[in-house]
Amino acid sequence: MAAVCDAKDFGKVAVLMGGWSAEREISLKSGQAVLAALLRHGVDAHGVDAGRDVLQVLARGGFARAFIAWHGRGGEDGELQGALDLMQLPYTGSGVLASAIGMDKWRSKMVWQAAGLPVPEFELLSAQSDFYAVEQRLGLPLFVKPANEGSSIGVSKVSAAGGVRAAYAAAAQYDSLVLAERYIGGGEYTVAILGEQALPAVRIVPATEFYDYEAKYFRDDTRYLCPCGLPQAQEQRMQQLALRAFTVLGCRGWGRVDFLLDADGAPFVLEVNTVPGMTDHSLVPMAARTAGIEFDDLVWRILEGTLGG
Repeated sequence: MAAVCDAKDFGKVAVLMGGWSAEREISLKSGQAVLAALLRHGVDAHGVDAGRDVLQVLARGGFARAFIAWHGRGGEDGELQGALDLMQLPYTGSGVLASAIGMDKWRSKMVWQAAGLPVPEFELLSAQSDFYAVEQRLGLPLFVKPANEGSSIGVSKVSAAGGVRAAYAAAAQYDSLVLAERYIGGGEYTVAILGEQALPAVRIVPATEFYDYEAKYFRDDTRYLCPCGLPQAQEQRMQQLALRAFTVLGCRGWGRVDFLLDADGAPFVLEVNTVPGMTDHSLVPMAARTAGIEFDDLVWRILEGTLGG
């Protein structure tokens, strides 16, 4: 990651946000926060609310690089990354393959399993699945989720027998690929990655039944603990596992790896976020502050990744 001292070295920067995914609202919040930080640093940054004409807008705009704050489909799944590669426009974060696999919870889990990383037991569901048998194999409670959505959109916690069918129907509204996943109840944690550095882990303690969309972005009673309270050796193990999970998928630049701990404190890799949130409720800025990196400097350092080096 090249160090930049002069904002002019970045040239004209497009901050890509919005898009058409189910995460559009959050993406706009992230993008506006990133844009404001870059402007405070003196960067020639411009917000681009990504519509279907986004490539034409970028081509006309004379941009030198792009900061991707576009969450979800279109912006986080490799589609945008491939287009920017064709345009030879440098951009923040992971490339095409890592973005595509990272967005797909099913395929990312299979890659991690093949690499020997611990993941919660899971099954792929369809309309023809024996939902009762799934409940018996995975146990209750369990989670049902779309494979290709973020921000806990479409996710249900199933606690009562017979509930998987309705949870599947809810998740299938967002994606044809739906997962059932074993519940692991020892706590939820996340580790942000910046360059080749794993930042301090954050423990997430939602006031709701689980860390859902409202808890992530709108509630003020979700507790975030950073420092996370784990013994140093245990946190370091999680950080090393985060870097390994990030690297195995081919991710680069920055991101976030989410974990669940079991009752014995063993970590399980849950998912990776290649374009994490950058709102006032977001976890990467929180971890960065604990590491001594304020928000504006975090944004600057992420953008530095577009210069290679």
